[in-house]
Parts: sequence; C-alpha cells; structure tokens
Amino acid sequence: MDKEKETFETWNNIASVYEDKFMDLDLYNETYDHFCNTLTKQIAKILDVGCGPGNIIKYLISKNPDYDIFGIDIAPNMIELAEKNNPSASFAVMDTRDIGKLEPNFNGIIAGFCLPYLSQSESQDFMANAFNLLDKQGVLYISFVEGNPQQSDFKTGGGGRVYFYYHQLDELKKTLVETGFSEIAVFKVNYKTSDTTFDVHTIVTARKV
Repeated sequence: MDKEKETFETWNNIASVYEDKFMDLDLYNETYDHFCNTLTKQIAKILDVGCGPGNIIKYLISKNPDYDIFGIDIAPNMIELAEKNNPSASFAVMDTRDIGKLEPNFNGIIAGFCLPYLSQSESQDFMANAFNLLDKQGVLYISFVEGNPQQSDFKTGGGGRVYFYYHQLDELKKTLVETGFSEIAVFKVNYKTSDTTFDVHTIVTARKV
C-alpha cells in the first residue's frame, strides 16, 4: 500500500475520533478571526480544503452565518460528519490535489493542516491552484509544522498510520511571493502533546495581489 492510500484510509477510519478531539478546540480561533477580518466581503465565498468533520467551518459560521462555504475532504466519513455539523454549508468528497478542477472566484481559502499531508512539490501546486481559485484580494490560510522535509515520515496513532510532511517557513513564504501573494502574516501556536511537551504549529495567511 502506498503512503497516500494508507494515509487516506487512516483519516477515514478515525473520523469520529478526530471529531471528538477537535470539533470544539479553540486553540486556533485567533488565527481564524484574523482570516475573517482580512476578507474584503461580508458575504464571502469560502473554500475549506481538507475540512475534516467541519470544525473550522462551524467556527466561521458562528462568526458570520452569511458566509457561503464549500468544504472538501478526501475521506467520505469526514464529509458525512461535516454535513451533519454544518447543514448550511455544502460539501464534496475531493482530494486536495484536485482543487484545480473547481470553478474560481472564492474570496477566501482555508486549509487547516493540509500541507502536512502534501509533499513540497504538491504544496507548490496547491498554492498555485489556490491563487487561481481566489478572486482579486482573496485570502489564503495554511497551517503546518516546521521541520526538515527530509525527516518526513509515517506517524503512528491509535487509528493507524499517516505520512507526515514537514515544511520550512521561509521556503513556503518564497513560494507564496513567487506565486503572486503578498501581505503575508505568520502565527505560532503551541499545541500541547503531553503535560510537559508541545509542538509549534505555524499558520500563514496571504492575500492575492
């Protein structure tokens, strides 16, 4: 089994576990608020890539029920939960790598921890596709874990294994600028992994020029 297929099957299997753990997590709310405040339209059209059980969408709608949100995820079980949790949004089963097939003119694209499951070249393609899907002044939100890409490997949890890619902030910022984004903002969030340890999660927003 290749790493992409194994990662997909793990996500599909742990959908309910992920929902229980992250549905009401408020750790990233400040970054979601920044995303919302950066949008230029009140009734914004937003794409949530890798939406999972719809945890981010639920928060966005709580901030503004008028958002027109479309969520995609490769795992059907995640989409089923997202639809249940957010009946006012629309959803589809879709691989992140296929977003270039969507129609453009989104005001915002939010991809919460999609990049850890995309290689460096796939991440570059993702940012290029996101740029094409956004309208003028559109905003992109991405999050990831910084580290040496050569140390990317499988991570094992209770529900199976996922292949986890590390990314370098400077390289991603360079790609964003080369793609045509500007107004880049960076946030760092400490994610507690035990009573004494934490990972640093990096969030970046950028605007289409």
